[in-house]
Amino acid sequence: MHWTVGGLSSALSGVVTQVSSKGAAGKPAAVKSPNPPAAKRPLIPAVLLKFVIAVSAVVLVGYLVVHMIGNLQIFFGRDAIDGYAVWLRTLLAPVLGNEGLVWAVRAALTISVVGHIWAATLLALRAKKARPVKYAAGNKVKGSYTTRTMRWGGVIVLLFVIYHILDLTTGTLNPNGEHLAVYDNVTADFTPERWYVTLFYVLALVSIFFHLRHGLWSATQTLGWSTNRREPILKAIATTFSGLLVVGFLIVPISATFGWI
Repeated sequence: MHWTVGGLSSALSGVVTQVSSKGAAGKPAAVKSPNPPAAKRPLIPAVLLKFVIAVSAVVLVGYLVVHMIGNLQIFFGRDAIDGYAVWLRTLLAPVLGNEGLVWAVRAALTISVVGHIWAATLLALRAKKARPVKYAAGNKVKGSYTTRTMRWGGVIVLLFVIYHILDLTTGTLNPNGEHLAVYDNVTADFTPERWYVTLFYVLALVSIFFHLRHGLWSATQTLGWSTNRREPILKAIATTFSGLLVVGFLIVPISATFGWI
């Protein structure tokens, strides 16, 4: 058989092509997989959820401050606290009607609570879904502490709010339960014989402290206010504000239990 130069070149080219396609180990060369499909964007962006959490938190914290200041009226006597309750229900009555302002505030609080829980739950579920791998040993303690503080603290606060409404708003669970008789309702609620009610309020308010402190600190990080230099100051402000607010609430049931009011 006679080989031409062109034929020999073609044969060698075919052999080289076969060897290179099989690879060094005689196996077929790996085929590149197509690009994975792009992740589907959520219907509600995370920025909007964080905005809902921030706005609802401002409403709730503002209400807590006003509510705490109003509660302290009890130290000025029965007439002061009972008169304050009546004043709230008649404030802006010509415009909103009797108790109109109270119901407007209740509506705003309900919307804020529902929005806060809804947005926080969605963000938590997304974070869990986006992190299929568990925390490393170094971050597990920090991540678990934060999660437990916000999650279980939020649950305890919600249960406390429900009980508080049935206790001192509607009077359903209150031993006295008389409408607008705030002084008598409070002193009857936190008697020494009902120490377990006082204890529940204390535990719930401590949960509010941790929940609020962490929420305020997280807000400064989200807004970009926190730096290595400012971090200790911002943490101190969050702790001090949360502590003063909770102490302002705690002093009422404790004083009633020990007969100081």
